[in-house]
Amino acid sequence: MSLHWALICHGLITLTIVVSFLCGQWPIFQGTPISSIHRFLTFGAYQYFLRFIGAVFGDRGTNLILSVEYYCCDRPNPILQLIYLAIIGTTYYIIVKTSFSYIPGYYLSEVHRYASFLAVAVGILLFLVTSFSDPGTVKADNVSRYLSAYPYDNIIYTEKECPTCKIPKPARSKHCSLCNRCVARFDHHCGWMNNCIGERNTRYFLAFLLWHFLLCIYGTIAIGLVLAGRLKELQIVHVLTVYYRVDNSLRSLAPYVVQWLLDAHNTQILLMVFMGVVSLLLAGFFAYHANLCLTNTTTNEVRSV
Repeated sequence: MSLHWALICHGLITLTIVVSFLCGQWPIFQGTPISSIHRFLTFGAYQYFLRFIGAVFGDRGTNLILSVEYYCCDRPNPILQLIYLAIIGTTYYIIVKTSFSYIPGYYLSEVHRYASFLAVAVGILLFLVTSFSDPGTVKADNVSRYLSAYPYDNIIYTEKECPTCKIPKPARSKHCSLCNRCVARFDHHCGWMNNCIGERNTRYFLAFLLWHFLLCIYGTIAIGLVLAGRLKELQIVHVLTVYYRVDNSLRSLAPYVVQWLLDAHNTQILLMVFMGVVSLLLAGFFAYHANLCLTNTTTNEVRSV
């Protein structure tokens, strides 16, 4: 039973950290431990780290960390793009190494060897399209079109000039300090894409989120079917009930089956948990941005209210 309690505790701790990091700033969590954990993860831990570096290496060490922070957080860079490619490439490689030897199997046909590759390739293609597409850059030669498409309401949006680009600033546009350009119907700057999300590439961004949600669900279910097939082929339930005299009920069999899976297929279990958690996050992001599109609103406008 200690193993099962350890798994439960691990899951609860992971869920708490993920929720705190992503949602801790929400008003509903203000004054709760979730909000405190969020502040520590997003600000406090880094400040303690800076103090430690300063105490050990002095101003030279602190300035080095701050210069790295400036490059990573305040300038366009491909770091998160490379991390994305590393995550999806490594995950697919591990799935191939650990699970393809069981495909075809009891529940999965050989077609999934090729379908999985195609699904990952489409995901990477959507990532590249979103990363390198024009988000709707406002320039002197096209500003009139955006001024016509997004007229001023003289309440929230009034006629003004972008002090950096020195061109009229259409309603709902914003100058991105990271990309150093004005973007029509600006939503947000996405570090994962190293690109702004605006009028011309929001649809690609939504397709990216939806496809990767489905990709994670597909991967989770496929690995689950591989493991279910292994249980069936090796007759694990039969062995437990006949040779080990375990009662033939879910309550009695589950601990032994889980223990066998963790012992024999721990990598696949970890992949299922990872993709399951990521799928939930992607579902949340997609639902949020889809709702913004349906209500003709942007993330930037929500934050400005």
